[in-house]
Amino acid sequence: MRRRAYLGVDIGTSSSKGVLVDPQGRLVRTAVREHTVDRPAPGHVEMDAQVWWREFVELAGELTAPGDVEVAAVGVSGMGPCVVVTDDDGTPLRPAILYGVDTRASAQIDALNDELGAEAIFERCGSMLSSQAVGPKLRWLADTEPGTTARARRLFMPSSWLAYRLTGEYVLDYHSASQCTPLFDTVDNTWHDGWARHICPDLELPPLRWPGEAAGVTTHEVGGIPAGVPVITGTIDAWSEAVSVDAQRPGDLMIMYGTTMFLVNTVRERLTTPAMWGTLGALPGTRNLAGGMATSGAITAWLRELTGGTDYSTLLAEAAASGAGANGLLVLPYFAGERTPIFDPDARGVVAGLTLSHTRGDLYRAVLEATAFGVRHNIESLHEVGAEISRAVAVGGGTQGALWTQVVSDVTGMAQTVPSVTIGASYGAAFLAAGLVDDVRMAEWNPPARVCEPDPAVRDTYDALYEQYRALYPASRDVVHVLAQHQRARSREGES
Repeated sequence: MRRRAYLGVDIGTSSSKGVLVDPQGRLVRTAVREHTVDRPAPGHVEMDAQVWWREFVELAGELTAPGDVEVAAVGVSGMGPCVVVTDDDGTPLRPAILYGVDTRASAQIDALNDELGAEAIFERCGSMLSSQAVGPKLRWLADTEPGTTARARRLFMPSSWLAYRLTGEYVLDYHSASQCTPLFDTVDNTWHDGWARHICPDLELPPLRWPGEAAGVTTHEVGGIPAGVPVITGTIDAWSEAVSVDAQRPGDLMIMYGTTMFLVNTVRERLTTPAMWGTLGALPGTRNLAGGMATSGAITAWLRELTGGTDYSTLLAEAAASGAGANGLLVLPYFAGERTPIFDPDARGVVAGLTLSHTRGDLYRAVLEATAFGVRHNIESLHEVGAEISRAVAVGGGTQGALWTQVVSDVTGMAQTVPSVTIGASYGAAFLAAGLVDDVRMAEWNPPARVCEPDPAVRDTYDALYEQYRALYPASRDVVHVLAQHQRARSREGES
C-alpha cells in the first residue's frame, strides 16, 4: 500500500536537494544533485535556470522511483534574490543573475541612489541598495544588454520559476518580493509601481502570495508526480530554512551554515538598520532583520581543494587540534566581497599572522573562526538597533561534526539549539507543502536534538581576537580595494 508523503526541493548555490517527508515529519528518503555556478567575469555569478528544472525532475524521479509513496503536495525553495528574466512564455532570456554574491551592479546602485534618493529607498524598502538588491541588476541589464531587456516580460526566482514550470502560474512570494529593492514597498507591502516603472517599465511584476500558499496544481505528470498535485508558492532558501527549524517567533535567530552564512532574526515590528536587510518574513504577518555573509562554507571548500581534496573529517580533526585562536592566525572571510554588515563588494580575504610553522589545521581553524567573527559582527549590528535575540537555532550542512557550531557559540557567547533534522530548506519546503493538505506543526516534526553551549574558558581569547578582527578590515581596506581593481583589469585583458 502506498503511503502519503510531501516532496520538498531546494535549489542551492552548490547543489539541489530533495526530500520526501511523511505526515509525521520523518524523512522517507533524500537525494542531491551537485552543480556549480558560472563566473564569467569578476563579480559576475550566474547559473542556467534550465539546470534547476532538470535537477528538479531528476530529484523527483529518484525520490518517487520505488513507487511506495503518493506525493500529496510539492514544496519548492531556492537561493535568492536572483534575477531570471523571461519572455511571455516563461523562457529564460539569459542565465540567472544570482543574489548578493554577484556584485556587478555597483555603478547602477550609485545611479539609482542618485535618481531615487538613498534615504527614500531605505525608508520605503527597509534596506539600502546593495549587491543583494534586484533593482540595480535589472538596471544593469538595461544598460549592458538592451536587447535582453527589450524582450523581457516576466521576472522569476528559482522557487517561483519551478512553481511556474509545474503549475503554469506566475506568482512570487511576499518575502522574495521584499528583497526586490527598490521595486517593493515594505511599509504598504506591495509593489512600488512608480519605482518599478522607472527601472523596468516593460516587466509584468507577478501577483504576490505568502510562501505557504498554493501557487496552483501540477498541470502534467513530472518525475513521478501526477497531474493535479498542489504546489506551494515557495520562497528564498534561508527563509525556508528558518521554517524548517521552527525559528519564526519574535526573538528567534536562525543561523544557516552553508556555502554562505545567513542569519534571520524575527522582530516584533518593522525594524530597520542600514547594516542589515529589513524584509517580510516567511509566514503571514511576520517581519525580519536579516544578514548574509558572501562566503563561509565556500572558503572551507576552496581550502579543501587547495590542499589536495582531503576529506572534511580530517580537516575538522586538524582544526580541533589547533585550538582556539588557530595558533595566532586571523582571517577576514571576504573572499567574494562582503554583504552585511559592511556592504563592500571590493572587500577581499586576508590571512594575517602566517609563519612557516603554521599548519593546514591552523588555517582551517582560522577560517572557521573568521566566519564566527562575521556572525558576531552581524549580531552586534542587530543589537545596536534594539533587535531582540532570545533563542538561536542552527541549521544547514555545516552543523554536522559540531566543531563549526561550537566555534560560533564560543565566539559569540551565545547558545545554539541544533534540531533533530538539519537538512534545511528542502525540509522547510516540504513542511509548507504539507500545510496545504494537512494540519502539521514544525515543533512536532523537528524537535531539538542538542544545545551547543559556549565554553567560558576560551571567551577571553576570542574577545581579544575579535577586536583585532574588527581592526583588520579598515586597516587593509585601501590595499585590497586596489587589488580588486587590479583583478578586474586583468580579467578584462584576458577577455580581449
